[in-house]
Amino acid sequence: MANNQLDIKFPKGGVFFIVLAVLAIILFSKATVTINSGQAGVLYKTFGGGVVTDEPPLGEGFQIVAPWNKVFIYEVRQQEIYEKMQVLSSNGLEIQLEASAWFQPQADKIGSLHQEKGENYISRVIQPTIRSAARSVVGRYTPEQLYSSKRDVIQTEIFVETKKILDKQYIQLNEILVRDVTLPTTIKTAIERKLKQEQESLEYEFRLVTAKKEAEKQIIEAQGKADANRILSASLTEKILQDKGIEATIELSKSSNSKVVVIGSGKSGMPIILGNQ
Repeated sequence: MANNQLDIKFPKGGVFFIVLAVLAIILFSKATVTINSGQAGVLYKTFGGGVVTDEPPLGEGFQIVAPWNKVFIYEVRQQEIYEKMQVLSSNGLEIQLEASAWFQPQADKIGSLHQEKGENYISRVIQPTIRSAARSVVGRYTPEQLYSSKRDVIQTEIFVETKKILDKQYIQLNEILVRDVTLPTTIKTAIERKLKQEQESLEYEFRLVTAKKEAEKQIIEAQGKADANRILSASLTEKILQDKGIEATIELSKSSNSKVVVIGSGKSGMPIILGNQ
């Protein structure tokens, strides 16, 4: 039984056009690149000097490049890196520090960044710099300072030291955030006990000061009253006392609830009140 065979015949020159079309598709795919939002492209010219550093990077959108060149795409938006590290305090105790860094490549310098640091610049440059700065800064302080009042200070100092280095590496550092400082349990317990004792001592001193001020206040008030009485006594003459007594007697005699009987006079010449109703 004869086998039926499918006989496909291309028109004259058809194979050439098919091959040409395939090559055109391949060249087109090689010669175009799409750069997404928040990204930038570094152009590498295979026959023209390598990495382009003296021109702006390729921006977002559809880009056409020569098929023999390459484009390396970098994220230029702010990124975050998280670091958990062991560092030593000023007295040699091991401290666990957790921190985050917000950073981004300098957009107009990513050509130089790619040429000198490469695509792994985070592990090659940023991480070692943060760790070095953290060890240097934490080593200046005691565990008590790190635990109680210096967290914001070390955060600022780590940022300053890290930024000083990264600015020269074509990397923009935006912020360093110290998320946690963990001390050995025994040290933490001892510090908390000490802080509690200090707080109790401050409260006791406050009560003493308050009591002392209250005592001083009472002494001042008593002294003021004594001085007032002494001045008043010195100003009262026998004549003034007589006049005051007469005025008081007259006012009492005018009262509708009182009946005053006056007979004779006292030793000082004042009327004598014998009775009232």
